[in-house]
Amino acid sequence: MPKDSTSSRRAKPPAVPLSKRHQRDGRRVTEPRGDEGWDLDPADVNAEYASMVERQLALLGEDPAREGLVKTPERVANAMAWLTRGYGQSVEEVVGDALFAEEHRNMVMVRDIELYSLCEHHMLPFFGKAHVAYIPNGRIVGLSKLPRIVEVFARRLQVQERLTEEIAGAIEDVLAPTGVGVVIEAYHLCMMMRGVEKQNSKTITSAVRGSFRDDARTRAEFLYLAHGREAFAP
Repeated sequence: MPKDSTSSRRAKPPAVPLSKRHQRDGRRVTEPRGDEGWDLDPADVNAEYASMVERQLALLGEDPAREGLVKTPERVANAMAWLTRGYGQSVEEVVGDALFAEEHRNMVMVRDIELYSLCEHHMLPFFGKAHVAYIPNGRIVGLSKLPRIVEVFARRLQVQERLTEEIAGAIEDVLAPTGVGVVIEAYHLCMMMRGVEKQNSKTITSAVRGSFRDDARTRAEFLYLAHGREAFAP
């Protein structure tokens, strides 16, 4: 069957395999001025990780010795330590003693919690917002602790589906509430800047526990508050 000439013209050329790339001559590259790119909250640089990044640069066809790249391995190691700091945190640590006896029996929600994470399949970012709610069962938690719980799990290599479930499970374990609901809306660079390259697609995941799962009215209230009035307008 003959190929469609139109689709052939539109097809993107494949990336050049790493084994066939020529080493770049760093002496011919214009360098940026100043020492830019260090994180605001630097961590101890992992020398082994930095050496791996240096090797990656060489495999990409770059010159790791040129001025603009000399400190890149350390910068990347430093950045990855920050972006995956959730591995060194626990829910118990971030919640601390911010649990309080309270007889409030209605829904508590924190909406639009910004989150940034790394897709474990391509190690590219995905980012968006989390909406977290629970119905207390004799105890409430400091409001700022809900975004902190989101951070614990978001700052790891993740898939959005598991991230949503882990946040809901953590809140359930800490508070033993009547119910928990979590919705995450996120954009994934692994399908925006590569692959299908769909710029406007948003991924939405949810996790509901207890009364949020078993009571249709509670679940409807949660989704109404999570997505906002505009989502349910006729």
